[in-house]
Amino acid sequence: MTATSSSGRQLIGADLALAGIGKIARDQHVPAIETSEAFTLAATVSHSGGLDGMENHAEIEDLIADRPDIGIVSLTMPPLPRFDYAMKALAAGKHVMLEKPPGATLSEVHKLQRLAQAKGVTLYASWHVKHAPGVAAARAWLRDRTVTGMRITWHEDVRVHHPGQDWIWEPAGLGVFDTGVNALSIMVEILPVEVHLREADLKVPGNRQMPIAAKLDFAGPGDMKVTADFDFRHEDPPTWDMEIDTTDGPLKLLDAATKMIVNGQEQALPDQTEYGGVYHRFAELIETGQSDVDLRPFRHVADAMLLGTRETVADFHHED
Repeated sequence: MTATSSSGRQLIGADLALAGIGKIARDQHVPAIETSEAFTLAATVSHSGGLDGMENHAEIEDLIADRPDIGIVSLTMPPLPRFDYAMKALAAGKHVMLEKPPGATLSEVHKLQRLAQAKGVTLYASWHVKHAPGVAAARAWLRDRTVTGMRITWHEDVRVHHPGQDWIWEPAGLGVFDTGVNALSIMVEILPVEVHLREADLKVPGNRQMPIAAKLDFAGPGDMKVTADFDFRHEDPPTWDMEIDTTDGPLKLLDAATKMIVNGQEQALPDQTEYGGVYHRFAELIETGQSDVDLRPFRHVADAMLLGTRETVADFHHED
């Protein structure tokens, strides 16, 4: 439904279908949609039966055929099968949001962009951590300053955050880059200059296809360097931190950009949720007839896969 609320929102309670009802959908997407003024969860697409009490369709084709009134689809399944869902939804004239990463390859996302443009609909490649409380504040503080270096530490326990999820170790699953790309999406959002990858060291379990750990070295203007250390073998609690050096002193973003410290002083940040921000942005794009497909974080991952040296390490099993 399109209207205008007292807050200026034009999109009010618009019917949305959620496709791919896994852990991230249940933990993050469903609560964010339920608290959104813009959207109403009207149906799901899932082979597993969807959500209790919610209309479910086994295939995206069934949703398109049976519910032509639903014009908005959020896709949360792993990247490898997502492309087919996105192509069919866009071809049917639906606005589409993609969970991160936006696809299995850069080329397929470019194809989605062309189709969305041809159909005149919104395509949104979401990066949820961009909406963490400290990201906009860090970007504003760094905008007019000279950055001299940056260090990223992004460590978590894959058994806790991706329990039993074999897809993450398969081609297009990204391995440790599934979490590392979150850090990269913050990096490209807050730095006032561009950086490019110079070296990458990837550690791959002997029984898996994707890396369990990675170290990256980026170069920026002049002598500026950025290092990133990603590791899935870290016991909880996770470490999701970054430190940025500037000529005006250091800035730290801690706990996935939920805390910000400038020159030793913790800064006040807004009370907001990442996925609340994702759906707010999706509504804005639909209202204004725009798309938002930022491929910079994904390009850095692709560069790491192209450039990185690979070291075989101990096999990984979901149970010790």
